[in-house]
Amino acid sequence: MKKINILLAEDQTMLLNALATILDLEDNLHVVQSCANGKQAFDYIQSDESERVDIVLTDIEMPDMTGLKLAQKLFESKTPCKTIILTTFARSGYLRRAMDSGVKGYLLKDSPSQDLIDAIQKVHQGGTAIAPELMVESWMEKDPLSDKERHALRLAKDGLSTEDIAKKLFLSTGTVRNYLSSASSKLNAKNRIEAARIAHQNGWL
Repeated sequence: MKKINILLAEDQTMLLNALATILDLEDNLHVVQSCANGKQAFDYIQSDESERVDIVLTDIEMPDMTGLKLAQKLFESKTPCKTIILTTFARSGYLRRAMDSGVKGYLLKDSPSQDLIDAIQKVHQGGTAIAPELMVESWMEKDPLSDKERHALRLAKDGLSTEDIAKKLFLSTGTVRNYLSSASSKLNAKNRIEAARIAHQNGWL
């Protein structure tokens, strides 16, 4: 029986080890590599010395490179492996961004282990596996931000001033203020900090 080779990307060591143990108990699943962040995972997959990876199972929030960024880079580089997100974030914005990055599965960490195993099998066979509660929510709540507003808000969330954001995005300070003001208005926020918090909570940043 040909085994499905899995790479894990998760920054919580205890969970990473638990996942590897659970998956390796299955006859046709084999964890070839465990990584603490998206950068380690991407570097391993791109390495000439790596084993074949069929499925990448990744968290979202990790240091150095998030799971969404990892999925995007794998998608853009046309890497043949398929990506499944396993996360605590039941946010429709994250799901839509994941799907736009070619992700084939999106499950929550409190899902039963059998659901995860079934999802891996299904995705490997060419299907998709999305947590049912997220499928409904994702179509109900649309991301109101434009790409430019999102970029400006993301930098504001990191603590940059209007002037610094303008330099980063090669825009005038007036244009940046307009983007931040527009984003705050769309999110019914009092200021840029509150707007960034709301957008982050919804998975739009």
